[in-house]
Amino acid sequence: MTFRLTFLGTSASVPSAERNHPALLVEAGGHRILVDCGEGTQRQLLRGGAGFRRLHRLLLTHAHFDHMLGIPGLFSTLQLRQSDDLLTVHGGSDTLDVVVRMLAGLWGEGRAPIPLTLEPLTPGRFFDADEFMIDCFQVRHRDTDSYGFVLETPPRRHLRAEHLTSLGVPDGPIRKELVEGRSITLADGQTVASEDVLGPPEAGKKLVIIGDTESTDELAEHVRGADLLVIEATFLERDAAMARDYGHLTAAQAASLAAMSNVKQLVLTHISGRYADEELLAEAMRAFPNSRIAADLDVLTI
Repeated sequence: MTFRLTFLGTSASVPSAERNHPALLVEAGGHRILVDCGEGTQRQLLRGGAGFRRLHRLLLTHAHFDHMLGIPGLFSTLQLRQSDDLLTVHGGSDTLDVVVRMLAGLWGEGRAPIPLTLEPLTPGRFFDADEFMIDCFQVRHRDTDSYGFVLETPPRRHLRAEHLTSLGVPDGPIRKELVEGRSITLADGQTVASEDVLGPPEAGKKLVIIGDTESTDELAEHVRGADLLVIEATFLERDAAMARDYGHLTAAQAASLAAMSNVKQLVLTHISGRYADEELLAEAMRAFPNSRIAADLDVLTI
């Protein structure tokens, strides 16, 4: 199974002609998960070819408006399309309170324009689909109730072709039984146990998504070993004091986190128009060479 990411919006608080407000679509195992929903997200879904169908979950990193003002427009469009798909919104309790007040102001107390459920986050696992799991962890960003997310596939054991051949196990559904840990009986009466033909466990895929954060302290344990880390880089190190004042990271801080956490690839987002992409990328690559700057509608697969 793979994680397919479409970067719908990659700007910092103020959008630009090239960058929309923050939003990221993750597709995995038949599930379509939206992380944040900045203003204009619904149009970005169309521009990226993803469309509106089967949006299963919305994960909100925090309640700052640049990350969630696209909710009313998206919900209105889903209502007009008469969508009956249930959308589950996950966020910290303070974040969901903002969603509730937003819905009440537009559609009335306790009402929503689409089938909707709100589920408050607490640190740990909150979703398990067998093919992959989602855990959340708290993130420090000013005075917000903020969360980051870990999407991970479980370890897998693959069949060893040479063992299958030597034992005479034919191709077909019978091999699925072995992959799932069950014994089989061959046509000649021989019993083959899964342990006889399975290789050692191989680590699953790990995707970590962090929105706005003022510090990398305590993040390494969650980021460690990620195949891909998506995280903000709103400032350059020369403006580190300003970054602290506004509760954001520099590109150097984000890259240092990746380097110390054995991350395979780093993607920087929440990009400010005050800098050229080349400056941000150069600063990040000094600490972590496998870095890139996300652009709107970029697609990555892990």
